[in-house]
Amino acid sequence: MIAALRAQFRDHPVATTLEFGSVFTCFVLFVGTLALLTTGPPTGTGTPWLALVVVGASFVLFWTVLVALYERTIGWS
Repeated sequence: MIAALRAQFRDHPVATTLEFGSVFTCFVLFVGTLALLTTGPPTGTGTPWLALVVVGASFVLFWTVLVALYERTIGWS
């Protein structure tokens, strides 16, 4: 399994990095959401909730705009 991941990274380093980064980001968003849900609804400024929403929105924006733009201009190898 590790050898297959290494081979994939050698063949497509950008795509593999994006995929692993996406999995990590989704994990962080999931754990962050669970952690914030245990604290109850936001009170005051709600800064932690705002930070979670900004990270999630940035992640979605990255995949819908930048990756599509990259595919159309440069293309995957």
